[in-house]
Amino acid sequence: MAIAGGTCVFEMMAHKIRISVVVENTAQGLGLLGEHGLAYWIEWPGRRVLLDTGQGTVLAGNAFKLEVPLHEADAVILSHGHYDHSGGLAEVLRVNRPNVFAHPAALEPKFARNQDGTSREIGMPASAERALRECGEAWVRTSSPTPVFGRLYITGPVPRVTDFEDTGGPFFLDNECSRPDPLVDDQAVFFEAQEGVVVLLGCAHSGVVNTLQYVDQLTGGKPIHAVLGGMHLGGASPERMARTIEALRSWHIPLLAPAHCTGLPATAALWNAFPGTCTTCNVGRRFEFDLA
Repeated sequence: MAIAGGTCVFEMMAHKIRISVVVENTAQGLGLLGEHGLAYWIEWPGRRVLLDTGQGTVLAGNAFKLEVPLHEADAVILSHGHYDHSGGLAEVLRVNRPNVFAHPAALEPKFARNQDGTSREIGMPASAERALRECGEAWVRTSSPTPVFGRLYITGPVPRVTDFEDTGGPFFLDNECSRPDPLVDDQAVFFEAQEGVVVLLGCAHSGVVNTLQYVDQLTGGKPIHAVLGGMHLGGASPERMARTIEALRSWHIPLLAPAHCTGLPATAALWNAFPGTCTTCNVGRRFEFDLA
């Protein structure tokens, strides 16, 4: 199976990193379904990683349509403990026993306050919580920056240093909404490609700018090439949006793919601010990068 110059396709793929969007709010393609959630399939040379699992209702079907072999996952990463990122965990662990990377606080009770003052539970479903607890030593607790494979890293908790970012909503640790949830379990994934640093966001509850500043620090200031995922800007004030866009401009990022919880107004603002840079990140999209 050779191409020009005698190079084998398989040899070429060995030097590629491919990311497939398996779960997202929107879908494009025959038989693919969207749901409020997020999951990425990361094909690392010789390894397979599932980042987040969506709510669990469309994960398996979309994976089948996209020829994503969930049973071959070498690792599962949870960006945080909300239901729309952890709901499919039990299903994945029923067919495979990979290492699971998650912050301990992902298991904490999590609630959101409704506009009428009532609350709703938004934490990890009981089945996912039970599956994670049963992982034993296969549960890698990401309380600090953690390597997964090679140059694939998890940030662990992201320092909150900006004065204009918050967790992105009224989140609490109790049903009475008396104890704010700092969402210390929020984390991102990043790796160095030939093109530059690639950052994958779950929801960026720590703030997308805080997250990118931390990745910048962890990589020694290497250029950021791509940022994909949720930025939780749905309820962002005009000031926060303006300052977020200003900060993103300072990095000169060639590829932005806002998704999931970024919110339609914020997504439109980003597309308007970065024409030719923004792209879609719906179910069925695939992104390829060259291994550094």
